[in-house]
Amino acid sequence: MPQFSNYINGQWVPSQAGSTFDNINPADQRDVIGSFPLSAAADVDAAAQAAAEAFTSWRLVPAPKRGEILRRAGDIFERRKEELAAIMTREMGKTLTETRGDIQEAIDTAYYAATEGRRLFGMNAPSELANKMNLSFRMPIGVCGIITAWNFPIAVPSWKILPALVCGNTVVFKPSEDAPHSGNIFAEILEEAGVPPGVFNVVHGAVDCGKAIVDHPAIHVVGFTGSTATGKAIAARCGELNKKVSLEMGGKNAQIVMDDANLELALEGVLWGAFGTTGQRCTATSRLILHHAIHDEFVDRLVMAAAKLVLGPGLTNPRAQVGPVINQRQLDKILTYVDVGRSEASLVAGGSRATDGELANGFFMQPTIFTGVQRTARIFQEEIFGPVLSVSVCSSYDEAVSLANDCAYGLSSSIYTNDVNAAFRAVRDLEAGITYVNAPTIGAEAHMPFGGIKGTGNGHREGGWTVFDIFTEWKSVYIDYSGKLQRAQIDN
Repeated sequence: MPQFSNYINGQWVPSQAGSTFDNINPADQRDVIGSFPLSAAADVDAAAQAAAEAFTSWRLVPAPKRGEILRRAGDIFERRKEELAAIMTREMGKTLTETRGDIQEAIDTAYYAATEGRRLFGMNAPSELANKMNLSFRMPIGVCGIITAWNFPIAVPSWKILPALVCGNTVVFKPSEDAPHSGNIFAEILEEAGVPPGVFNVVHGAVDCGKAIVDHPAIHVVGFTGSTATGKAIAARCGELNKKVSLEMGGKNAQIVMDDANLELALEGVLWGAFGTTGQRCTATSRLILHHAIHDEFVDRLVMAAAKLVLGPGLTNPRAQVGPVINQRQLDKILTYVDVGRSEASLVAGGSRATDGELANGFFMQPTIFTGVQRTARIFQEEIFGPVLSVSVCSSYDEAVSLANDCAYGLSSSIYTNDVNAAFRAVRDLEAGITYVNAPTIGAEAHMPFGGIKGTGNGHREGGWTVFDIFTEWKSVYIDYSGKLQRAQIDN
């Protein structure tokens, strides 16, 4: 079995305790990808100390030069795209079409972050006193602890890591234990691009490793993507330690289809939004709100279309459209929610594990649809993170928006309508960090802010220009060339 290592201070090293865990192909659990270090506090300490030492010199590299390194990283991601897509599909199950898109997100982010190396603008203002200048600058924070989920093992880390680096920070990165190989490839690419030793470090592990990152005194900001429960615990701990923290957590996203919508377009959207990535996206369409005038027709078409989706392992079945869920634990969780849904609504499609033929040894789940779902139902309110869609009916625009907003989460939202007034009202009224008009709830672009409200996040936005607020601190500078003491507010 291949043995993989942590990447600390430019070296590949095992965990200090020698403990390991196996990385399993979710499409075929007989396929063990390799053994990875099960790291703990001592390994995190080594990585954090290396990152703290590297910060003293990395922060002095001009930001445009740091950007040039990230541009080279983007070129390497492009060159290795097919290789990395296969690695990602093997370890987390998305089809090759989707993992190629995952890597393209990192390519786009690398090029965008590279240009921002020349655009880390400050904001300046005139002084209230004569012969005095007021300036402000973005300053790096120090060592950043990055903890991410398995469903986008290259794209989501790139949203955090690349902006953090171009800002002059150093990084300790813990990939998910369900997709660790991609984290090692990330390190290989940054090393080849010219990132110096210690600037970027990868430490593999589980809960103990993540806790050590949050707790370590040399790590000054934590960027997290994962469950709301874990995110809240991290936020509480960072509050105790007075650490900056950015959280990207759960979602329970709704697509509204009004009676004047293009139904074929809306059908394509919900199939992609609900069952793409096997429903394992924080932005996945997990609720569908249909106007009563088109409800029955749309549900009939949806059920027929879902039944035609091809389940299969992305590496060996080029026709596969829906891959496996990530592991047995998640499959069991989804099946538990299906049992809950049977008592709350009508099951009209799917509802079972798929085990035929090539699916027998993987964690495959049939695309599942419930209708007649009330707003009080657990399957309406709770994040399932799988290919399960809850369908509700509305009689008006106002009721549709009320249903969409009746949720503890607020990441993404969607409305299909040909009424321009309704579209703009939805942009105003839907309680979410992202709203799509005539498009599904998935499809974020690298140069736009990404994040949500309510139980989804803590106010920060990744992506675009807003991510640099996470990984920099503002410094105000006053330059007095009057040659005398000037007392602001007193002498003014």
